[in-house]
Amino acid sequence: MGLTFLLYSSSALIWGSTWYGIKLQLTQVPPVLSVGYRFLLASAVLFCYCAIRRRKLLFSRRDHFFLALQGSTLFGLGYIMSYHATIYLTSGLVAVVFSTILLWNILNLRLFMGQHVAARALAGGLTGLIGVAVLFRHDLAAFGASQGLLGLGIALGGAYMGSIGNVIGSRNARAGVPVTQANAYAMAYGALLTLSIHFVTGGALVMDWTPGYLVPMLYLTVFGSVVAFGCYMLLIGRIGAEYAAYVLLVAPVIALGFSTVFESYRWGADSVVGIALVVAGNLAILTPSVPAGALTRRIRELGRGNRD
Repeated sequence: MGLTFLLYSSSALIWGSTWYGIKLQLTQVPPVLSVGYRFLLASAVLFCYCAIRRRKLLFSRRDHFFLALQGSTLFGLGYIMSYHATIYLTSGLVAVVFSTILLWNILNLRLFMGQHVAARALAGGLTGLIGVAVLFRHDLAAFGASQGLLGLGIALGGAYMGSIGNVIGSRNARAGVPVTQANAYAMAYGALLTLSIHFVTGGALVMDWTPGYLVPMLYLTVFGSVVAFGCYMLLIGRIGAEYAAYVLLVAPVIALGFSTVFESYRWGADSVVGIALVVAGNLAILTPSVPAGALTRRIRELGRGNRD
């Protein structure tokens, strides 16, 4: 149980804390450039790892086309929107809105890959969207260009772009591209896209050399983009992808904890109800629809594995 708990808690805590790390990146360095820096460094770390471990790095042009698409949507446009949404919202709220990626995943997998959508998952996704609507009830009621509504729209756009990247990543995995190498190339392509956007639109090469910027940058690069992902993949190997995915349920709650402590996020009735609906909806999406007996047997198997 010790190693499984360590892998699970490490993944959830790191990914939950990265949203506040993004908030700390909002200095004189434009968000687009910060995204480029982050994934350029992260891809370099992964390429070094692959080289040391002698992992395959040669793939077909077709594979590179889809790797570039994955990187452009997930690590490029998706994160650009996430960083910009953090300008208008607390980092915890952005994390909660971004968790709607679970709904977009099932819809996009149905749309682009023909996968069946379970009624339970669809109901869970709609419940999550209702929760988001409750969270932003006052902004939606005003129906004006408020900061909250603007941040919500950008965050939802980022979640959808991230979902498109996940669907393309599913294609890459089926094509035989290992996940570590796929991420290395996809992060590199995403970084090149973001840097191109920054410089083509007239941006200058700037850097914040203060610890307040560099420490979060290194944390997001090494821990958020490399260590947490490695822990998550090891967790999948021990308990299976369907159960490891519950990390995605816990991470937004941890992010809200950081916002409460460091950003003075104030809880109200709308916050409690909205977040509870989002968590319940995501739980319904993630929970496999299996007979109770099979689920009980699986829990017992996990318990025996955890004692190993």
